[in-house]
Formats: sequence, C-alpha cells, structure tokens
Amino acid sequence: MSLFSSDVTDSEKRRALRAGLSSGTLQRWPGAFSPLVAKLIADVGFEGVYVSGAVLSADLGLPDIGLTTLSEVAVRGSAIARATDLPTLIDADTGFGEPMSAARTVAALEDAGLAGCHLEDQVNPKRCGHLDGKDVVPTDEMLKRLRAAVSARRDENFVICARTDARAIEGIDAAIERAKAYVDAGADLIFTEALRDLGEFEQFRKAVDVPLLANMTEFGKSDLLTVSQLTDVGYNAVIYPVTTLRIAMGAVERGLREIALEGTQTGLLDDMQHRSRLYELLRYADYNDFDTSLFNFSLEGVRQ
Repeated sequence: MSLFSSDVTDSEKRRALRAGLSSGTLQRWPGAFSPLVAKLIADVGFEGVYVSGAVLSADLGLPDIGLTTLSEVAVRGSAIARATDLPTLIDADTGFGEPMSAARTVAALEDAGLAGCHLEDQVNPKRCGHLDGKDVVPTDEMLKRLRAAVSARRDENFVICARTDARAIEGIDAAIERAKAYVDAGADLIFTEALRDLGEFEQFRKAVDVPLLANMTEFGKSDLLTVSQLTDVGYNAVIYPVTTLRIAMGAVERGLREIALEGTQTGLLDDMQHRSRLYELLRYADYNDFDTSLFNFSLEGVRQ
C-alpha cells in the first residue's frame, strides 16, 4: 500500500471482487464510514469494504430517505476506496433518478475507483430497507434502471448488483421472480433485502443461480446469521453495513456522558484506541522515512 493511494489498480480490485464471488469462500465486507475505518477493515483481514447509503446519510446528519446526492456518494466512496488495496462495493440507492441517472451513476462510480455498486428497486425517494412503509417500482421499471446501468459500464469487471426490497411487500416468491429478471437484465450479483431467517436465505439460494449477497444489519428484520451458516447455504458475500458506525456512536455517546458526569475522560482511557495504534494505521513512520527533510517529527516517547 503506497502512502497516498492504493498500490492495486481499480481494474485489479474489480477483478479481485469478481474472483472472490466465485471463490467458494464467503466474502465478508464490513461497512466503512471513513477511510480510516477502511484501513482497519483491511488490517484485520477482511476480503472487502462496503459503503452503506444509510451510513453516509447518517454521517451527514440525515435520515436514509434518498436525500444524498450522487456527488456526495461518489466523493466519499472514492476516499474510502483509495484508502486500502481491498475492493469496495458501494450503495447507489435507486441510481439517483431516472434510468439515465442510473447510467451516469455507474460512470461516476467507476471514475471514483469503486469495484461495484448496487441499485435497488424501491420507488424514488427510497426508504431504509428495514423500515415499514417502503414500496417497489414495477419490475419493468427496475429492468430499465438496470439495463441503463449495465450499458454505461466501461470496465466489464465493475460489478453491478441488483437489490430487491420486494420480500417485505410482495412476498418471497415475487422477490425470487424479480431477481431472476434482474439477472436476465445483466445484474452480476443479487441482494435480497430483509429476508427473515435462515430458511428464507436457503430458499432464495436454491431458486437463483447467480452470486448472492446477504445483509447482516443489526436491529432489522433479518436474523443475524453466522459466517458458517451463510457459507453452508451457499451465499457468496455478506455485508455488515452499519456495524462500525453503531459501535463507534455507542462508544462516543457513552464517552460524552461520562465526561459530562465526571468532568474528565480519565475513566475512558482503557476503551480508547491508543495514539500509537492510530499512528500505526496512519503509517506515520513511513511518511517520516519518505522524506526526512520534510517529515522530521519523532514518534519516540509518544504517550499511550
């Protein structure tokens, strides 16, 4: 990994994502809400990085109801994608408008260095997939969205994933039929939102003969399944879209309340990431070695 970007080209990352989907090993993609989190995901040893639309919205202080723009998503996605050598899949909501907008979305995300994106069949503006009150467009409308996206792809290895939210609205059989139609329209990967239990994941796997993505988000409609369970039923990838944000925000809130109550953060020190670990992730020493005439700070004696 170079100091300023990834050593792996965008094309190589896309090929790695596709290879992972056909490897027989479940690809684990935790959500990253910042480039620093992406670095930690890579350091721990996961296979890829995911960028959630819900997380990006929340980080901007907005609910996940289709308020973010293509430019906001592309800029944040690019910063995260370039922070590691891992491939990054990003949430592109409904494509930010009509089918032509979906085509532009794919072009912009390719330019931003993403390895793939997913487009969903909700009406625009969309809702969080685990909330009630959402609705889906007719299948033909989603097919237009997907075909436009596929037509705009310049790198054949850029993965276009189709997400269907039909399970909660039309039932699992309808969701399966939609998924089959989406594959015929050119989708490389299928993401079925809000399946309820292992039996439904298994039913979907038996019916759809393409790579499948499972969403293991907390506090939603799906049971939280293990890597072993998802592997056993034949899934290809799993995302943990909001997990890192929830962990971080839970810790931030507890810490702020501790300071407000106690008047000091002393009691929180053991739960913090130490300065030395942050410097390790950011590779301070490597920047120092790069040009000691410019980077001449010392890491010796850094307090933990």
